[in-house]
Amino acid sequence: MAESNSPSAALVGCTGLVGSQIVSALLSLSSHPTIHAIARRDLGTTSANLRLIVESDSSKWPQTLTTITPIPNIFLSALGTTRAIAGSFEAQRAIDYDLNLSLARMAKESGIKVYVLISSDGVSKSSPFGYLKMKAELEEAVEALRFPYTVIVKPGLLIGRREDIRPAEAVLRGIAKGLGAISKTWLTDWWAQDVEIIGRAAAVAGMNCVEGKRDEGVWVVGQSEIIKLGRTNWKEEEHS
Repeated sequence: MAESNSPSAALVGCTGLVGSQIVSALLSLSSHPTIHAIARRDLGTTSANLRLIVESDSSKWPQTLTTITPIPNIFLSALGTTRAIAGSFEAQRAIDYDLNLSLARMAKESGIKVYVLISSDGVSKSSPFGYLKMKAELEEAVEALRFPYTVIVKPGLLIGRREDIRPAEAVLRGIAKGLGAISKTWLTDWWAQDVEIIGRAAAVAGMNCVEGKRDEGVWVVGQSEIIKLGRTNWKEEEHS
């Protein structure tokens, strides 16, 4: 693949809660990056800067990534599923860990310099919870690939409307929304973030790396920095 002279991004997980917001955020940036979105289905969004690549077989996505020309400056992954949807933890791991890592490896081999992963707060390889342990293992694996820039975005509870039903999370999201209506800064920001803000933060963090505004290495974007990038400083980045 030839390298792009203008900003361009490749993205997976773009039909999900956070991924769809990353697409919207990238489309609104004043740098006008071209977005190559790999998905199983149509996004329901159109733009002159959006290039949709529909591939129903996600196992083919790593190879699909290599067909994008010129080489994107940045690869973003908001890819993930749930145990309930996947049918088992093993099936969930095949998506959340195995496919994510395969895509990251292919991105590195293709010459993409900036990698952005949507992970989660509270992950740990010693966690008794399989999901949090898996996420920690993925973070470690992609950091070991040594992209020039690796961005790990670690939000708390996601506040947004899900298509799939998760009763316990729905209760917590309801609480977060209620507290946020009183005071986002004091009662919500430290443990839950709107998916729109997370998507903006991921887009801005990645493009800051593309534009050389960050030193090379691993950048862990925690909850407070998500708020800063995705809400506090957003107006400075937004397309006018």
